Amino acid sequence: MARGQRKSIEEKIAEKEKLIQSLKTRMKSEQAELDTLYREKRDRDLEGLNQILADAGIDIDEASDILQSYIQNREEDEQSA
Repeated sequence: MARGQRKSIEEKIAEKEKLIQSLKTRMKSEQAELDTLYREKRDRDLEGLNQILADAGIDIDEASDILQSYIQNREEDEQSA
């Protein structure tokens, strides 16, 4: 059986370079989509927290103080254990 003409090393290199560039472009696109999903999740999570604070009648400064106090108490408890 006759085989087609073999590709030169230069052609093989060019094909691989084209493939790698295509994959890099795809990865960049996929990373952008992933970043968008992370932002959407963060926004949704923040909206949930905002709703909890609003329902409790707590403003952001008060919530920050509460969390700082909680963190400090937890760290003190962990050190004494």
